[in-house]
Amino acid sequence: MSTLSGEPGEVLTYFEVPSKPGNELLARARVADAVQGSGLTDDQVERLKTAVAEATMNGIEHGNHNREELPVEVKVVRTPEALIVSVTDHGGGRDGADADGQAPLPDLELKLAGLQPPRGWGLFLIGKMVDEVGSSDEGGRHTVRLVVRRPNDAGRSVP
Repeated sequence: MSTLSGEPGEVLTYFEVPSKPGNELLARARVADAVQGSGLTDDQVERLKTAVAEATMNGIEHGNHNREELPVEVKVVRTPEALIVSVTDHGGGRDGADADGQAPLPDLELKLAGLQPPRGWGLFLIGKMVDEVGSSDEGGRHTVRLVVRRPNDAGRSVP
């Protein structure tokens, strides 16, 4: 079985939410429902919920600029090794990202000194909540990919 994008695995859910502040909570709840019984620990589910909410909020706010007619797409795929959540918006990249599409690490001292903007903790937080996080830009769309390895495969690498 393969996913909509050709990635091997089983699609547990696919849905869209309008780009309206607060809809990150809808995405969080739908992903939580979809991953029940998928072999994640309660702690992994809670961390994934936080990461999904943050990635969706970033898509709503930064990618789609709160334009309700532009949806944020969420897809959850289960592979034998992991659960993979893709959050896609209509933004083609992020302001402040480096050449590899990575946001600079937030530095509390620099933020307090006014040398970094006060915001910008999202990707840092997401990276602490899941086993792997990556992003890509294609055709004017930005996708954040969250990977949570299932406990019995915690030591294995996930593509």
